[in-house]
Amino acid sequence: MNFIYMLVGWEGSTSDSRVLKSALSREISGFRVRKGNYYLCDNGYINCEGFLTPYRNVRYHLSEWGHGQATPQNEKEYFNMRHASARNVIERAWGILKVRWAILRSASFYPVETQNQIILACWLLHNFIKFNVENDPVEAEVPEGFEDSTAPMANEYISTIETSPIWSNWRDQLAKDMWNEFRST
Repeated sequence: MNFIYMLVGWEGSTSDSRVLKSALSREISGFRVRKGNYYLCDNGYINCEGFLTPYRNVRYHLSEWGHGQATPQNEKEYFNMRHASARNVIERAWGILKVRWAILRSASFYPVETQNQIILACWLLHNFIKFNVENDPVEAEVPEGFEDSTAPMANEYISTIETSPIWSNWRDQLAKDMWNEFRST
């Protein structure tokens, strides 16, 4: 589990969508998402091309699917359960970062710019360890990542965050396909 992009400097109270818009709009060092790919996001983000969120007002958190809990009753519940399971990997990566670097676990007395540099240094060292240490005791099991060696064209990136019926319909179809596969097994 390595990090591919980090944008520091925003206050913790800033909305997730605002930070994402800022990351996508940066000419140099901006966050790039290839068209046809997507990131799993929580409901702090907009469900739009490139950013797949769970269904609102439908069971979501893994604790809601714990032992003895009812199985999913429809495609939206099943989608949310699988989404939560996959997003748990993301949460685990943040947890590993905090376990590895104690300075990230509590409030800091350093100036904001120094805090930003500390976060970036921890992030870079985390990725360095991930790629260079064969048996990392903090990350006992690291899944192999997919690397795409094709270089995309400049217009193949998502540059805006806008809801669209096309994206919502795509998520609905994905949920139905997942549900049908689940029911057939």
